[in-house]
Amino acid sequence: MKPQIDNYAALHQGFRWQVPKHFNIADVCSRRWAAKYGADSRTAIVEHGGEKFSYAQLQQCANQLSNALVAKGVKRGDRVAIVLPQGFACAVAYISIFQMGAVAMPLSKLFGEDAVSFRMKDSGAVAVIDHVDFDAIAAFSAEFACVKTLADDAALLIYTSGTTGDPKGALIPHRAMIGNLTGFVCSQNWFGFDPVDSSKESEATFWSPADWAWTGGLMDALLPSLYFGRPIVAYSGRFSPEAAFEILEQHKVTHTFLFPTALKAMMKAVPHPRSQYQIGLQAIMSAGEAVGDAVFAYCQNELGVTVNEMFGQTEINYVVGNCARLWPARAGSMGRAYPGHRVAVIDDAGKPCAVGVAGDVAVHCLDVQGKPDPIFFLGYWNNPAATAKKYTGKNNSGWCRTGDMASMDADGYLWYQGRSDDMFKAAGYRIGPSEVENCLVKHPSVVNAAVVPKPDAERGALVKAYVVLAAGYSPSEALVAELQLHVRGKLAPYEYPKEIEFIDSLPMTTTGKVQRRVLKLQEEARAAKN
Repeated sequence: MKPQIDNYAALHQGFRWQVPKHFNIADVCSRRWAAKYGADSRTAIVEHGGEKFSYAQLQQCANQLSNALVAKGVKRGDRVAIVLPQGFACAVAYISIFQMGAVAMPLSKLFGEDAVSFRMKDSGAVAVIDHVDFDAIAAFSAEFACVKTLADDAALLIYTSGTTGDPKGALIPHRAMIGNLTGFVCSQNWFGFDPVDSSKESEATFWSPADWAWTGGLMDALLPSLYFGRPIVAYSGRFSPEAAFEILEQHKVTHTFLFPTALKAMMKAVPHPRSQYQIGLQAIMSAGEAVGDAVFAYCQNELGVTVNEMFGQTEINYVVGNCARLWPARAGSMGRAYPGHRVAVIDDAGKPCAVGVAGDVAVHCLDVQGKPDPIFFLGYWNNPAATAKKYTGKNNSGWCRTGDMASMDADGYLWYQGRSDDMFKAAGYRIGPSEVENCLVKHPSVVNAAVVPKPDAERGALVKAYVVLAAGYSPSEALVAELQLHVRGKLAPYEYPKEIEFIDSLPMTTTGKVQRRVLKLQEEARAAKN
C-alpha cells in the first residue's frame, strides 16, 4: 500500500489570513454570484421534493425582503429573529438581514415558548421572520445597496444551549465567515476544487440534515456552500437513514455533513448501502460527538469515503479536524488544528499539557504567524463576565477555552475525552464516556449509547450505560452480560458499565449531541430517593 500523503506542516506553517477592513457575508455568499453572467442558471438552493432556485432569484428576493424590513423600521445593528426550516425562504432571510447590516438571530422551530421568549427578550430583537410571503414582498424594489459593514461588525447572534443556567448569546462577526473557510475546504476534501490543478474542478452539491438555525447547519453547510457558489439541498423533513440515502442518491450529493448519531443510525439500518443506492460522495464531515472507529470504518468500507471529523463550537467554529485528501486521518481522532488556527491542550493554569495528557482544548487569539485569528466571536451578548471567563489573558486575550477535554499526540492529533462536565471518576479512575460509548456501538445490538456516573456510596460513582437497541434485539439479562463482556474485552477493566439500562431513545440537543447531563441528573434524583 502506498504511504498516505501528509502536507499538513507545509499548509499550516505557510498559511496567512487575508481579512479586508470591510466585509459582508451577503456580498460574498449571494451578491457576487448574482452579478455574474449566467446567474439565472446557477443553482443556489434545491428544495427536496420542490423547486430549484438560482442565485439571481436568491438575491432578488433578498433585496425585496430587505426593503420590506426597512419599511418596517428595521435598522443597521438591530437583531432580527429567524424561525424558518431549511428552505429557500430561510436563505433569503439570512442574506437580506446581513446586507442590511442588521444581526440575524436564528431560532429553532423546535424551541418551546419559554426558550423563544427568553431569547427575544434578552436580545432585544425588533422583528421575527417566521415566514416569507413572496407575493407580498414582490411589491418592493428588487434593488438594494449592501451596507458597507466592517469585518468586525456583528452578523449573527446565536444562543448556545448551555448545560447550566440560561443560554448565552454568542455574537458572531462577518469576518468569522473567512475564519471558517480553511476548516470547510479541508473537511470537505477541497469541495470539488483541486489544490494543485484548478483545471480539475468538479461539480459539487452539498447536503446536511443539520438545522440552519444552528452553527453546524448555518456556518458548516449553508453559508460556505453559497460562498463557493455551489448548490445546497434543503430538506425540512424528519431525519431517517432511508431518507438520508434517498437524498444522497436523488440529488447526486457529493459533499455532506452528518452528525455521528446520524451516521450510527445509517450504519445500523443500512449496513451495505452501495448495494441499494447509487452514491457518489466525495467527502463526509462529522462533528458534535466523537465519531469513533466503528463509524470511521463504516464510512471507509461501505460509503467509500474517509470521514473527516471536525471540532469547533459556536464561539470559535471549525478549528480542528481532518482532510483525508491532504493528510492522514486517524480513526478515533478529532484531527489537527486547521490552517490558520493555533490550538493546544491546556491545564487549569493555562499551560500546554504534555503529550498524551488530557486537558482543555483551547484556541489562541493569535495564529502561528502572530496575527489575529478571524474565527473568534465578539463576546457573549450583554455578558462581559462570561466572555472574560473563556480566556486565559486579560481583555479577552491569550487562550480561549472550549470546555472540551482531549489529549494531543506527538503529531498534533487530538483525541477527544468528552466535555469537561461529562468526565467523572469511578473508584478513583477518570472515565471519558465517549470511549465506552464507542465500544458499545461496535456491538451489533447497539444503535447508540450514553455513559454517565451513577452515585455509589463505596466507589463514589459507578459506570452506567443507557443503550438504544437495534431492530431485532430485545432487552434481557443475557444481553446485559454480553455487552459488559464485550466492553471488558476491549477496554480497561474499570471502564466497563457495571449497570446497563435499555432506553427507546437518548435525550438529544437539536444539534445532534447527546444530553448526558439529563441522564446524570436522573441518576442523582434516583439516588436521592433511596
